[in-house]
Amino acid sequence: MLHATDKPSAVERVRSPHAERVQALLEVAESVSLHRDLEQLFHDLAPILRRVVPFQYAGLILHDSDRNATGLHVLESPRSLSRHPNLDLPVEETPEGWVWQNQQPLLIPRIGAESRFPRLMQTLRDQDIRSLCAVPLTTAQRRLGALSFGRSGEPAFNESDLDFLHKAVRQASVAVDNALNSQRARTYQQELSRERDRLRLLLDVNNAVVSTLDLRELFTAIGAKLRRVMRADMTSLGLYEPAENQIRLHALDFPDSRGLFHEGVVCCAMGDSPVSEALRSRQPVLHGTADFEKMPTELGRILLEEGMKSACCVPLISHSRLLGTLSIASRREAAFGQEAASLLAQVAGQISIAVENALAYRQVTELNNRLAEEKLYLEEEIQTQYDFEEIVGDSTALKRVLKQVEIVAPTDSTVLIQGETGTGKELIARAIRHLSRRRDRTLVKVNCAAIPTGLLESELFGHEKGAFTGAITQKIGRFELAHQGTLFLDEVGDISPELQAKLLRVLQEKEFERLGSTRTIRVAVRLVAATNRDLFKGVAEGQFRSDLYYRLNVFPIVVPPLRERREDIPLLVRYFAQKYSRLMNKRIETIPAEAMAALTNYPWPGNVRELENFVERAVILSAGSRLLVPLAELKPAREAAANRVATLEEAEREHILRALQQANGVIGGPSGAAALLGMKRTTLQSRMKRFGISRRV
Repeated sequence: MLHATDKPSAVERVRSPHAERVQALLEVAESVSLHRDLEQLFHDLAPILRRVVPFQYAGLILHDSDRNATGLHVLESPRSLSRHPNLDLPVEETPEGWVWQNQQPLLIPRIGAESRFPRLMQTLRDQDIRSLCAVPLTTAQRRLGALSFGRSGEPAFNESDLDFLHKAVRQASVAVDNALNSQRARTYQQELSRERDRLRLLLDVNNAVVSTLDLRELFTAIGAKLRRVMRADMTSLGLYEPAENQIRLHALDFPDSRGLFHEGVVCCAMGDSPVSEALRSRQPVLHGTADFEKMPTELGRILLEEGMKSACCVPLISHSRLLGTLSIASRREAAFGQEAASLLAQVAGQISIAVENALAYRQVTELNNRLAEEKLYLEEEIQTQYDFEEIVGDSTALKRVLKQVEIVAPTDSTVLIQGETGTGKELIARAIRHLSRRRDRTLVKVNCAAIPTGLLESELFGHEKGAFTGAITQKIGRFELAHQGTLFLDEVGDISPELQAKLLRVLQEKEFERLGSTRTIRVAVRLVAATNRDLFKGVAEGQFRSDLYYRLNVFPIVVPPLRERREDIPLLVRYFAQKYSRLMNKRIETIPAEAMAALTNYPWPGNVRELENFVERAVILSAGSRLLVPLAELKPAREAAANRVATLEEAEREHILRALQQANGVIGGPSGAAALLGMKRTTLQSRMKRFGISRRV
């Protein structure tokens, strides 16, 4: 045992450098495990490595695959080299590039004698670096770059130094890779956050546009959001006045204003200001301080006195009509780029709709809300293209359905159209309305499955201003719009139990109240409903009210699936082939007999809609006059479905649903679903959450 005063033996003195290197490698491993930040990791490793292998310069050189070049990312040196132009070079012009390509360490003991890499060698000589070594920075997954070390004085790096640095860098490679991945993840997260804010802004603008016709209310709703997302100090809306050929400020959001701005100020006259360039070019325009100084109108002076240094202006255009400009401004230089201009242009596209509507409704303010809402609905109906020229088919099953339509159409009785998806239930509803006494009135449609449950009641019955959060104006419901006409409720089986009771009352009493109102409104509406669900089964399972079912099922019409009217398939194929060949400027004259036979024998689980899409795809594939039918896509869907075995998760989910139905939705308690299943209440709730099962079944 050695005492404190004992001197180390010659063997121990020989082994000391080795022990120092082992200790350094251990410290490298510990530092690698502690750091995720690239710069902090590198600066912590540098003094550990310098204790064993002295150096003055060390650099992390990463490969840029986009440019096939090497670039300096982190530098440890007594002087700054980070901005030197010769540090970012093509791979073949740097020692680190050679190391990255060959995956071998490189030792340059004398910089002055090295003839390769002339540009970089000159830079290193200017920085008084006399010797250099570089080791590859590589993980099992990829090659990252190299770590480079430089020494100013003597002695030069040797093979022993290179071997130690290589071992140390191998340990650091994984940490560098993790740090780079973390940086990428943070960057990606920031991009996602910005994209989320942009999408949220567009959604808020869209919601505001459809909720109000008053431009000041609209700008109040979106101005602050627009200013925050765009990182602007001011947002403004200017309207073009054709008679005076000028743009006048109409709405403003500027919380930190010095009071110089006010609504009604003339922004510019067309033709004498850079602001008007946005309207002339119909493109976003970026402005700076120099542009503000050139403005001959009051706006330029106000912008400068308010301290504005940059702005972005986009035109408001709707149906080729110039409406005005949407602008943002900032007290920072060059605050907006092309990305901001593109986002502002999208916002302007939505606001243009509100501006156009507001200008149009100034002329019809004397009309009441009901007429206004009906007008908007009729405009949507006119603009919507429905390509239902006729009902195609000559089968007995289809003729039976059409006969039922002829019988019930002249009456005002409620009709329930049932059938699988894609069978043409809406087409039958239109035929009923066309043959009825109400054919001159509007057919108002509501897809009950496409509207969230919380909004469906407002859509059907309307609401008063302030009835709930977001109800900033009065809304006329679809029952009022369909007064004296026909209301088509598609996917009626998806209506929630709470709303079923209110729908039943309207059908029985012919009256209802808007949300937030106590005034009873009476309507005379002919109801046609459609569903692809088995409502009778829903009644038996307690998912659909029996009294509503019988009220809807006054005159049921069952539209047969395509597999039950196979004789209509050739007619439909020819009809769709002609339709899409005309649309695509093609000429289809022949349909192969074997293809027609395959189409006729296929079960078509998606019915006419699936057949139409299939024929459209065939027309696209056809190059000549012969219809090219992709027969390989006609798979026996019925056999595949029959042979399918439910997974364990599906079976468990179905078992839980049955227990909940038996317990009337009750989870806990002695007669609850958890007791029936023999599990804890919390366990059942956890599995319901995993399977997406709501308590209300």
